[in-house]
Amino acid sequence: MKFKNVVTPNNVFLAPMAGITDLPFRLICKEFGAGMVYTEMVSAKGLFYDSDRSKLLLSVEKEEHPVGAQLFGSDPKILSDMAKVVCESDVDFIDINMGCPAPKITKNGEGSALLKRPELIGEIVYAVANAIDKPLTVKIRKGFDDESINAVQVAKIIEQAGASVLTLHGRTREQFYSGVADWDIIKEVKDAINIPLVGNGDIRTPEDAKRMMDETGCDAVLIARAAQGNPWIFKRTVHYLETGELLPEPTLEERIPIILKHAEMLTAHKGDFIGIREMRTHLTAYVKGLHGATEFRRRLTQVESLDDIKHLLNEMNEELKKR
Repeated sequence: MKFKNVVTPNNVFLAPMAGITDLPFRLICKEFGAGMVYTEMVSAKGLFYDSDRSKLLLSVEKEEHPVGAQLFGSDPKILSDMAKVVCESDVDFIDINMGCPAPKITKNGEGSALLKRPELIGEIVYAVANAIDKPLTVKIRKGFDDESINAVQVAKIIEQAGASVLTLHGRTREQFYSGVADWDIIKEVKDAINIPLVGNGDIRTPEDAKRMMDETGCDAVLIARAAQGNPWIFKRTVHYLETGELLPEPTLEERIPIILKHAEMLTAHKGDFIGIREMRTHLTAYVKGLHGATEFRRRLTQVESLDDIKHLLNEMNEELKKR
C-alpha cells in the first residue's frame, strides 16, 4: 500500500494496542512480516505537559519502518502542535485514534467519543494535516452506538480534511470488542472514499484476512488481538494472500526461541521488574491453544525471572512431547 511517500512491503498491519504493542513486541512482529506498525496510543495532552511516560511510548527503532505514532486527544491546537513535535522524530506518519472505546478516554470526549462530533473531527484532521509534513492517518469505528452509525459521513469528512489513510473498525463504541464486526460498513466506506482504507475487526486467521479483503475491497487489514502471542500470524497471512498456501501453526519447540527473545527484549527495555510482570500476559498468549497447556499457563503467570521462563518452557515442551 502507498500513501504519500510511505510504501508498505505488504498489506497486513499490526494494530496499536495499549499495553501490548510496545517497542519489543512491534520489533518481533516486524521480524515476522508485519507490513506496518504503530506505537501505543499516546495522549497529546501528556506530551504537551512533558510526560516522560508518553515520550517512552513514542520510542521507535529503524527496523520498524514504516512506523507511525498514534496520538489521541480532542483539542485541534494541542493535537496539531504535538503532532508537529512528534514528526521531528523518526516516525513515518502520524495516526489519530478516534476509535478507542475505553471509558477513561471517552469520558473526556476523546477516542470514539469524537464520533458524536463529526464537525470537531473535521477540525482536528484539518489542523493536524496542515501542521505536519508527514502523512496523517485516522482510525475510527462504525459509530458510537447502533443509533448513530455514521462511519460513511465521518470518513468523507476525514478525507476532505486532508488525511491520507483511514482505518475502520467494524464495531460501535458500545460494542467494545464484543459481538461480530460489521464488514458491510467497511465496504460502504471503501465505496465512498478515494484514500486507502484499512479494515479492522475479527481477523483471527489468514483466511479471515483474505475474506475481508475480498468482501470489502479494503486496501489492507489490521490485526489486533489475534497477534498477541502469535506474531507468526503475519508471516502466515502474507504467505496465504500471496500464494493461497496455508502454513502450519508453529509448534511449542518453534515458539520457545521467540518467546525467550521477546522476554529478553522486554526486560532490557523496561527493566527486570516491570518487564517480567508485563511478559506474563504475553506468555499465556504464546501457549494459548496448545493441547495440555492449561496447567502451565497458570504457572506462567507466576514467573519471577528469565530463568523461570526458560525452565518452565523447557519443562512444558518435554511434557507435551510425551503426550
